[in-house]
Amino acid sequence: MARIRVLIMGAAGRDFHNFNTFFRDNERYEVVAFTATQIPNIEGRVYPPELAGKLYSEGIPIYPEPELEDLIREHAIDQVVFAYSDVSHEYVMHKASQVLVAGADFRLMGSRHTMLASSKPVVAVAAVRTGSGKSQTTRYVCDILQKMGRKVVAVRHPMPYGNLVAQRVQRFAEYADLEKQDCTIEEREEYEPHIDRGIVVYAGVDYEAILRQAEQEADVVVWDGGNNDLPFFRPDLHIVVADPHRAGHELRYYPGESNLRAADVVVINKIDTADLSNISQVRENVRQVNPKAVMVEAASPIFVDNPGAIQGKRVLVVEDGPTLTHGEMAYGAGAVAARRYGAAAIIDPRPYAVGSIAETFQKYPTTGPVLPAMGYGVDQIRELEETINATPCDLVLIGTPIDLRRIVNIKCPADRVRYELQVIGQPTLAQILQDRLGV
Repeated sequence: MARIRVLIMGAAGRDFHNFNTFFRDNERYEVVAFTATQIPNIEGRVYPPELAGKLYSEGIPIYPEPELEDLIREHAIDQVVFAYSDVSHEYVMHKASQVLVAGADFRLMGSRHTMLASSKPVVAVAAVRTGSGKSQTTRYVCDILQKMGRKVVAVRHPMPYGNLVAQRVQRFAEYADLEKQDCTIEEREEYEPHIDRGIVVYAGVDYEAILRQAEQEADVVVWDGGNNDLPFFRPDLHIVVADPHRAGHELRYYPGESNLRAADVVVINKIDTADLSNISQVRENVRQVNPKAVMVEAASPIFVDNPGAIQGKRVLVVEDGPTLTHGEMAYGAGAVAARRYGAAAIIDPRPYAVGSIAETFQKYPTTGPVLPAMGYGVDQIRELEETINATPCDLVLIGTPIDLRRIVNIKCPADRVRYELQVIGQPTLAQILQDRLGV
């Protein structure tokens, strides 16, 4: 019987995981190709034979997504699997329409075929959109578990932008590990806050192997999600963060709505800065689609190293990259801090952007007059540095989860913004963790 010919649409994360858990060594299917989008410098590579299994001795080629329709026709593709996240429902169906007209079936894969079971309790932290506050919620959960005397290991959603074979299973316990594995800015933003807390972080490409290794040193595994993707591990407690600054998005984005419907707990974050009507709208949407979910409300207070330094200054605000790009936010915590502490002006970096940074502004036009901290490779980090230093300002306000000054040579004076989760009222996440996991 002829094998079903498959193409997987992805962005170097969910696509590789779906392949590893379902298609690898599955003789019913032949995965002919991956396509890549969202993340630069993925296409043109090969998913290596060392990871692809016995059926793919030469690996699997990765093409740019704009070639999708030609690839379907040229390779007689039977089935296209959509496998990336934080896109609108309308976007997904536009892609489905392209696929169907080109002659292939369109497929979304569910939890039964893609979630891995663990021998240890799993707490998964996910979100309805990028930039909702998922990372700070993960840190908060890890802090609670540590105070309860549990050995916590965090497993981060994949960001394998380098040598995929070398990145099959990655373990980060100290800053030297970040240097050794040539981590990007995006990776550092997720790993460093855990390392600062004494928490070991795993990431990579092969999440079955990652989970089995993490289980050896964990009492509790915390899944630290990426974008608004579903967890790769079957959770014992599924926490999902919603953002009332984008009320309604929890029902309009893929697979964020799936996360909302699957959640045991929904954290409505940023209630200190969101409109009351938007908070009410999110509450009502949760009740409609997932009435069994426990709702927890939280603030996202901002802390600035030297707030007095902002007063009266012309400020360049550097924000978390994915929050502005995939998350479609016009600003982040840095811009909030600049306004709160009396900046004379927020300087628009777009006229001074170079190379791929300028291209990022063109690709994501919803970004406001702030600078996304893009750093997916050495060249892009250099272009980020050039853009920062070319922008005429009195102060650079760093609103990223890490101190960019360790990576980028910023010539202007700089100040840093931090933000953490603050649960308001009851029930608290500590109570829920005790009740649900017995910890």
